[in-house]
Formats: sequence, structure tokens, C-alpha cells
Amino acid sequence: MTTPSEQRRKFPDIPPPTKVHYDGARPQTIQVRVCRLVTHHNGVREEHPFDQSTIRIGAISDNDLVLHDETVSRAHCRIEQDELGYLIRDLGSTNGTYVNAVRIREAYLSPGCTISVGQTDMQFYTSQDRVEVVPSSKNRLGDIIGKNVKMRELYAVIEKIAPTGATVIIEGETGTGKEVVAQTIHKLSQRASQSMMVFDCGAVPKNLIESELFGHEKGSFTGAIMTRQGLFEMAHNSTLFIDELGELPMELQPKLLRALEQREIRRVGATRSLKIDVRIIAATNRQLEEEVRAGRFRQDLYYRLSVVRLVLPPLRERSDDIPLLIESFLSEHSYNRLPDGSRKCTSVSGDAMELLTKYRWPGNIRELVNAIERAVSFASDSQIRAEDLPDNVRIGDSHGFLPPVQPVIERQPSQDVPRPVVDTPSGGNSMSEPRLELPFKDAKDLWIAQFEQKYVASLLKKHKGNISHAARTADIDRKYFRKLMRKYDIDSGKDDPVDDED
Repeated sequence: MTTPSEQRRKFPDIPPPTKVHYDGARPQTIQVRVCRLVTHHNGVREEHPFDQSTIRIGAISDNDLVLHDETVSRAHCRIEQDELGYLIRDLGSTNGTYVNAVRIREAYLSPGCTISVGQTDMQFYTSQDRVEVVPSSKNRLGDIIGKNVKMRELYAVIEKIAPTGATVIIEGETGTGKEVVAQTIHKLSQRASQSMMVFDCGAVPKNLIESELFGHEKGSFTGAIMTRQGLFEMAHNSTLFIDELGELPMELQPKLLRALEQREIRRVGATRSLKIDVRIIAATNRQLEEEVRAGRFRQDLYYRLSVVRLVLPPLRERSDDIPLLIESFLSEHSYNRLPDGSRKCTSVSGDAMELLTKYRWPGNIRELVNAIERAVSFASDSQIRAEDLPDNVRIGDSHGFLPPVQPVIERQPSQDVPRPVVDTPSGGNSMSEPRLELPFKDAKDLWIAQFEQKYVASLLKKHKGNISHAARTADIDRKYFRKLMRKYDIDSGKDDPVDDED
């Protein structure tokens, strides 16, 4: 038995409860931490295995382990998994919680220790099960489509973790299909009979996020004319998908952490808490580990959420899936249906398919969907041809943008600092025109991606491929500069991977 502070000193690198081990971006094994509680009461021995992150112990029926012992409180204690191990907390019980005959308020458990509550003793045991990830033979799982090995490995992981109830965090660029993956996990879980609730942190004003998630009482703020359930309550016994998690304000992160730890929420303006049973799946296009290091995201919340971490590949890394995706779009989407129900377009010409597979798709699958919908509307017969495709697909460079541009320096009369401007082939703007057919958020993300790619490529050219000098000029860390290069497949032009400082 150790206290939390002692545990952090002794075991700084304890693995999380459930973890997908990656080799680069490839999942290799799934590690699952499970525990067993062996109870002894009135001469009866029972064994109880658990793989969830929180185990509630008490006398009433909504506990995970119900003890039929008159000396046990209704909600007696709780065992929680975190990055350091299993932490047991007494919940203000009448007769106390004991670990190895010592009364505790909270303590980390050691394998083989004895927990005593009332007249019931329990032995605590743990094990780590590691299962190899073998790529699935499927080319589709639910609404996720792809035969690329990265996708088939993803299917294998999803099929393993979906039934467990584990909290999941999905990482991937904008448009890679994070919500589709979340919906598939939900449909393969034991909660599939209930609808999955969806909340997008980036689509709701920050001052309304708390009310949307947790609900509010009548009169709790201006405009609260009636009591309203939040999405946590609506997702009871189901799944809540929280998209754009990185946009969640810091001041609300403790409340989300409490909902995960305590399995209860409190409406805005309420004086009492409500019990909930909700599986959380979250998604982000940010690197949350970097957000934690920068102090913009709580470390404890990150650990609670990343019980299972899934990384979705961008479309440019699985271009062999594009024909399969297009066939699915043409078969299933309503925009390709004629009034009699038949398909308008049934095929794609060879030159059009070549353009589609060579394009870099910075907007990923969402951009591909929009491109095919546009092509269907322009097609003159049942075949999509090159001239039906959007301009950026037809004339895009290898990075998925308009032809490369040459940076020049223009000094403004009223400024001492040179300002980089871009000399485009047409003498027009430095960036392509906004994609007005896309939603605001997607168009903005694509615009930012265009800027990042052009900025990094131009800066490297200016410094003759010296990454250190380019990163210093950009005033960003060299590791992050390299990450941007990898993201957009930009080559420094140097054979030596470690560039000189001089």
C-alpha cells in the first residue's frame, strides 16, 4: 500500500490501463490491464474480474461490485485506474475501508493486498494481457471503408476494444473520419441499442459548452427559461462522442474529469449531482501530448481519456483506398441518385482516377466526398471525367495545392520589417481562393494547411535546406518544424538527415 505521492516517486512510468502499442504509426499490440477482486464473506469465496477504469463497491445495486453485507455502506469505496496504477478511495463509509488492516482514505493498491470493508475481505490481483494486432481480412468495418493495411489494422484494434467499454481518444487530421470511427465503435459495443450522442466543442460558443454538456436549471443564467438536460444525461447507458476535444476550455476540463471519475454530473445552477453511466469517445486533430506540455490541456484529464488511443491515417497515406471509397460514394450517397432511383454516374475514367489518386487531399475523406459530389453534378453522362473534377484536383501539385510559388521580399514604406509576399504565376493572391463549397471550419483548416505547406517549403528554399536555420527564422522548435515537413512530405533537399547549425 502506498500513498499517491509515494507512488509517483516509485513508479513514474507505469503503463496506462489499456494501450495500443505502435511501431511508428502502425499498431502492433494491444495491452489491457485487468484486475480481479476475490471476496470472502460468511465462508463464501467469489471471484470478480474487471477491465473498466472505475470500480464502485457498496451495498446498493448501482455499484459495480454489490456486497450483501449489512456492515457495508451503500456507496462504500471506489477503485480507480490511472497512469500510476489502482487507487482506492473511501467514500465516507460508516465502518471505514482498510488495506492490509490499515484504515485509509485513499491509497494505491499492491497486487495480493487485502481490502476489508465491513465484514467482507477481498484480495486484489492484477494482470497485463498483451494481444498482437493481426490485420483484419475485411475491407470495411461498419461505415469505415478501406483495404489498406493501416485500415485493416485499425479494424482489428476496434473489434478488440469496442466491447470493453474503455474510454477512447481518436487522433487524426480534419476529415479523416473520426466520427465514423466513433459510431462504429458504438455500434459494436454493448450500448448499441441506444443512440450515440455527439458534441462538437469547436461548433458551440465557449460560454454555452457547459450547459450543452451538463444541462442547466431554470433561471441559472439569463435566457435559462426552463430546466434542460445536457448531453451527458441524454447519453445515459449509451455513448457520448466529444469532437474537437482540444477546443474544450481549461475552466471546464475539471468538470469533465469529475464526470469521468465520479460518473456523476451537476447541471449548471443545480445543488445536487446526478449519477450517469456513459462511455466517452473523444476526438481531436491536435497533438494533446503537446497541448499538455504547453499547459493548454490538463494532464490528469488526458490520462483519463486516453485509455485507448487510435490514430487515423490521412488519405494521402492510403491512396490505394480511393477507388474503393469512390465506388462506395457513388453507390450509397443520395447526390448520385436520379428521380427513378438509379445511379447517375457508375464509373470514373482512367485519367480522372489517376488525378484523384495522385492528389494529396489535405482535407482528406471529407474533401474527396465534396469533390465527387461536384463531379457528379458536372458529369454529362454516366462516367466522371477529368474535366468534371474541381480545379485544385486537376491542376494541384504533389502537395495537393495550386502550383508552387516563389517567395520574394517586399519592404513597406511605413515598416522596417520585411514582409514576405508571394509571386503567383498569375500575379494574384498568395493563397488559392477560399473553398466556398466547404463548411467554414473545413475551409479554414484547408487554408491553414495551405499556408503551413507553402511557408515551410519557401523557408527551406531560402535557407538552402538547412532545417535549423529555417526553424530559427520561423521562431519555432526544430522538432515541430520537422513534424510539419513530414506532415506535408517536404524534403529539405539534403542527404544528411541531421543538418548543420552553421
